[in-house]
Amino acid sequence: MDTSSSAIFTKNFAALLFDMDGTLLNSMAVVERVWGSWALRNGIDPVALMKVVHGVRAVDTIRALGLPVDPEQEARILAEAEIADVEGIVEIPGAVAFLKTLPPERWAIVTSAPLELAARRLEAAGIPVPRHMVTGEDVSVGKPDPQGYLLAAQRLGVRAEDCLVFEDAPAGVLAGKSAGAEVAVITGAHAAAAEMPHIMLSHYSDVEARLVEDGWLSLHRRRG
Repeated sequence: MDTSSSAIFTKNFAALLFDMDGTLLNSMAVVERVWGSWALRNGIDPVALMKVVHGVRAVDTIRALGLPVDPEQEARILAEAEIADVEGIVEIPGAVAFLKTLPPERWAIVTSAPLELAARRLEAAGIPVPRHMVTGEDVSVGKPDPQGYLLAAQRLGVRAEDCLVFEDAPAGVLAGKSAGAEVAVITGAHAAAAEMPHIMLSHYSDVEARLVEDGWLSLHRRRG
C-alpha cells in the first residue's frame, strides 16, 4: 500500500463507489488487443490511442478523434469484440475479498463500459455483479462528467460528498472530485495511475472495511 493512502483511514464514508476497468479488475491486455487492432484499421497510432482510451466511454473517445466514421456504430463493434475477448482479465489483488466485506447497499460500480461488457468482464474476473451498477448506457454524458457518480450515490440514497470513489484514470478521478467525493487512486493496473496526485493504493489485499454505529463504513489496514 502506498504511504500516501493514510487520509482515507481517518474518515467514515456513507458508501464506496468503484470504477471497474483498472480499479476492480485488470483488462489492459484486452484493451490493448482490441483497441490496438481498431487503431491500425483506422490509421491511428495504437500507442498514442492507449493514452486516451482509459476511463471514458468508447463513443466519446471515437467522437473526439474526429474520424469519418459513425461513433455509435464503431463503439458497438468495439464492445462486441471486447465481449468476445476476456483472456487475461483478472481481479486487482484483493478486490473480490474486499467487496465481500461490504454491505450490498453500501457500494456500487460506476463504469464507462456498456452493461453487457461490464457483466462479462466482472464474470471473467470472478467479481459478482453488484446490486447497484451505473454503466455507460445510464448516463447522457460520460466521465469526466460527474453524472455517473452522482447517479450511483442517488441510487444508494446517500450524498456523493459522503462517498469514497476508487478510480485509476484521470477522467474518472476528475468525475469523482467533481461529484464532491473523496477519491482514492488504484495504481496496480497501469503506470499512469501512479502519476496522479491523489490518495493512492496499489491493491486491496491489506485493506478492510468495517461498519460503524451510523451504518457508514470505515477503512482499516488489515493486520498481517
